[in-house]
This record gives sequence, structure tokens and C-alpha cells, in this order.
Amino acid sequence: MKLSWLTLIVLALALGGCGTHFATVKNSSGQDVMLLGHDPVAYFTVGKPTRGKKEIASTLPGRTYYFANAEHKTLFDAAPTKYEPLYGGFCANGAPYKVKLGSDPTEFEIVNGRLFIFGDILGREMWKLHRDDNIANADRVWPEVADKGWRAASLSAYISKVPWYRNGAELHAEYQRQNPGKKLTYDPGGMFTNLFLKQPGWRAAEGFGQTALGYPE
Repeated sequence: MKLSWLTLIVLALALGGCGTHFATVKNSSGQDVMLLGHDPVAYFTVGKPTRGKKEIASTLPGRTYYFANAEHKTLFDAAPTKYEPLYGGFCANGAPYKVKLGSDPTEFEIVNGRLFIFGDILGREMWKLHRDDNIANADRVWPEVADKGWRAASLSAYISKVPWYRNGAELHAEYQRQNPGKKLTYDPGGMFTNLFLKQPGWRAAEGFGQTALGYPE
């Protein structure tokens, strides 16, 4: 669905600060849970996405994490910034553009001891094309949007793009140059759905084009 510039501006004003600051989803108790309930420490200790348990949890302002075991909770509590995902757990491929959308805990990278989460496999592969530039740009602009609601921040980013913005066609062409003969297809669900109708992580939780992980308990 294509939106006119006027429509986008009106929506931006209407949204204001809407959306959480972090890529969270509600559990049955109303808590804002990160990573669809996956254990942030496990990425470092086990090297793969690992579901945590609601009985073993830690809560920080605006977000709650689940852990697979008490040892992981202890490690996290001692140094949260060491284990938390970058950019509020939103897709690291959107972060360089000030976009706060998407969060699939099965798509991740650890670079220099930092955990990056992506919205889907497409975001992860596109990010890798210019990894170092993406990290540098995201680190530079993230303080500007960190405390903004994800809907308002993302819509603003679509309206006023950063100078280093690369569109999908450009990235796909670059991917083909770097990976001749390979095809990368994934339906991210569309901007309108992601921005207005759903919450971060919905594609992974509901199984949109992939295995459904379900929402945290």
C-alpha cells in the first residue's frame, strides 16, 4: 500500500510518541517482553537462539528478559549492557536509517562482543553487505531515536531519509553482485502492516513466511 507524503505527515503527527521504545511484545501478564522470550545471554554462551522461561526473568525500564537458567540471569543482572541486543532489539538493518521495526530472535549476529538482532533473514543479509558502515551509522544516529516510540520514529525516518539511505533495489543489486547465482526472497509484510497493524516481531511469532515461534507466555 503506497501512502502519499501528505498522508505520511498527518500520520506522523497523529502518532506522536506512539509505540514502545524497545522491540517488545506483551505476555499474558501484560509485561513488555524482549526477543519473544528468548534468552539474551544464550547467544553468547550457547551460540544459538534459546527460549527462556518466564519464571526466570529480569525487568529493566520498559522491557523484560527471560532466561533459560538461573546462571544466565545472574550473568545478565551483573552486566546487562554486555548482553542486551543493540538498538532496542529492533532490526539492525533498519537502525542505520533511524527505523525501529522488526525483531526476529532467530536472526542474529555477534560482532566484537555486541549482539545484533534482525527483522528477518532479508534484513540480516542486506546488513552484511555493508556491515561496518551500518554499525557506524546506527551507532551515530541511535541516540536521536532511542527514546522515541518505534512507530513515530520509523514513520519520521521514512519521511526524512538519512543521506546514506539505500533503497531495496540498490541493496538487492549489490547482493546479486556479491552473491552471483543466489536468490534471496522474503516477504517482509509491507510497511503499512508493520507500522500500523502489527507489533515488532510479529512475523517470527506468527510464522509469516517462516516457522512460527509463538508469543511469550
